[in-house]
Amino acid sequence: MRERRPGVFEIRVAVGVDPVSGRTVQRSFWFHGTAEDAGNRRSELAAQFAEYRSVRRAAPFLTVGELLERWLAAEHDWRPSTWISARSNAKALTADAIANRRVSTLRPDAVRVAMSRWRESGATVSVVSGRFRVLRSAVGWALSESIIDRNPLRDMRGPPRPGTRIHVSVADVAALIEMSERLVEKAAAAVDGSGGSLKALHKAEQIRLLMRLAADSGARRGELAAFRFSDLDGRVLTIERGVSGEQVGPTKTRQVRRLTLGQTTAELWRSSELTWRERMPPMSQFGEWIFSRDIDHQRRLTASGMGHWFAELCAATGLSGVSLHRLRHTVATFLVSRGELLRAQQRLGHRDPSTTLRNYAHALPLEDQDVADDIDSMLGAVAGPDAR
Repeated sequence: MRERRPGVFEIRVAVGVDPVSGRTVQRSFWFHGTAEDAGNRRSELAAQFAEYRSVRRAAPFLTVGELLERWLAAEHDWRPSTWISARSNAKALTADAIANRRVSTLRPDAVRVAMSRWRESGATVSVVSGRFRVLRSAVGWALSESIIDRNPLRDMRGPPRPGTRIHVSVADVAALIEMSERLVEKAAAAVDGSGGSLKALHKAEQIRLLMRLAADSGARRGELAAFRFSDLDGRVLTIERGVSGEQVGPTKTRQVRRLTLGQTTAELWRSSELTWRERMPPMSQFGEWIFSRDIDHQRRLTASGMGHWFAELCAATGLSGVSLHRLRHTVATFLVSRGELLRAQQRLGHRDPSTTLRNYAHALPLEDQDVADDIDSMLGAVAGPDAR
């Protein structure tokens, strides 16, 4: 600490070590006041940056694998499914050669080499993209926590994003709906009074309702798995919860949305609920969950179980490569193709319309015929009548 002029002090504190030169990095602070107060301020800064240096001391030697471990161990406001995905990608990264590289020497070219290695080993576009996002998030977290001085991947462009969201064709959706109706008829004809035949009919009726709800509402699988009978008021469906990592919580965007169901879907919901309640033995308590393996609907069907039910429907229909989530893309593609971007955003529950536009811009209707005609006329005028 030095007094530059009366009542003005310069306090210099060692804030760390330069990883290249090995020299101590200092920072100056100016203080106006008495020498005693300046001394107290110097003690505060010394204590503050002593803790700061203890964190930074290992930074030049911190490997990518060690960083990933610290990143996973830190507190994050993640949904359960996000935690599972992050842990899976971090595990894959720590098993890769890039985990042994020091963060201080990490460069975009080294990451690009690693991504090429993953692709050569058979990793899909989604897998490569997921690993890169986890690596970039861990490095960004380390910078925000002052563990490292700079982000070595700040200016690096990520790998190509997964391709266009593929929707289920209207013809295939119609085939799935028809098959769900046929399965109910088949199960109803096979009822012989046994518990097994009643459970088979109960399952077929739920699959029929699931198919209608997914194709109508565009809800996520986790939202479908968390539906309760009380969520429908007339034809207005309120979506306020979802399943993540098989835990019920808020929706993916943590927002509540309301939408109107088609008349057929709403009537099927009400008639199915009435049928299921009438099947219950007298004085039995009926549960709140729409989809359940149990007749009394006390326990919720898991999201993975719902996926298996839909896969069985697809197999019976003879369709391959169709997932429950792709019905959501069908709803989005239908609305965006009519130019109803904001309605698609609201029905799908995207946080902002840029998400809808980024994923479904390919479905926007072409409205540039007049522009094409004007350009054609302009080119004809420039070229002259002989060119025509």
